[in-house]
Amino acid sequence: QVQLVESGGGLVQAGGSLRLSCAASGRIFSINDMGWYRQAPGKQRELVGVVTSGGTTNYADSVKGRFTISRENAENTVILQMNSLTPEDTAVYYCNAAVTTSSMRPAVRYWGQGTQVTVSS
Repeated sequence: QVQLVESGGGLVQAGGSLRLSCAASGRIFSINDMGWYRQAPGKQRELVGVVTSGGTTNYADSVKGRFTISRENAENTVILQMNSLTPEDTAVYYCNAAVTTSSMRPAVRYWGQGTQVTVSS
């Protein structure tokens, strides 16, 4: 019904930048919050940042001041701009969105397939 497709991951040196993009498509009535999570090897998945439909943002302490999340509501897209990357940011990054498919149904959370971000020292 709903698909989230991520792009923009890759390999970068410490101190560099990457921009992740996630586009939602399918049977979408509205999208509440959209966000990014990450999971490093051997660790639990953690929130990186989230943005509401009204534009309010929230970030993990570890990325505050370095990462910026934004969304383009008309295109159902969420962007994660990552600056000053460190090896500790290496992980698979997952897009997440709370989507309603009709006015009569509650929001359901969907996940993207994940995109690898590797930061070399």
